Amino acid sequence: MNRTLVFDMDGTIADLYGVENWLDDLINERTRPYEIAEPMYDMTELKKVLLTLKALGYKVVVTTWLSKNGSKEYCDRTRMAKLNWLEKYDFPYDEIHLVKYGTTKANCTRKLGGEQILFDDNEKVRNGWNLGETVNANEDILAILKELTKAV
Repeated sequence: MNRTLVFDMDGTIADLYGVENWLDDLINERTRPYEIAEPMYDMTELKKVLLTLKALGYKVVVTTWLSKNGSKEYCDRTRMAKLNWLEKYDFPYDEIHLVKYGTTKANCTRKLGGEQILFDDNEKVRNGWNLGETVNANEDILAILKELTKAV
């Protein structure tokens, strides 16, 4: 059976909302918050757990929205900033979807089938997920991922 872990970025693995003046930057089409956001977790430890889960057969996917009202040019720069952030922290993903704000995230990974677990801080997104379980990213997702390594 296919098993997939789907991660949001902002407020889930990247502390975008902890960046001072993040909203003003986004409104004014500055990518600074996406570039300087600190990780929500110890990324060395998170990577270790994700690599263990990948070895156990899980696929790791990042599905993240772009800025709500951004121009095409700003969305392009945001895509690059998010890709650079993931590279900077060596996040071990297999697939990525950098999609328009409000996109139904389940539509991005539906083709993968199997068991899918969404990690997202947005309750509305979690409520709209119909591909399996959801995890509120305001919980300790690292502890939850560690438990998954024991359940396989």
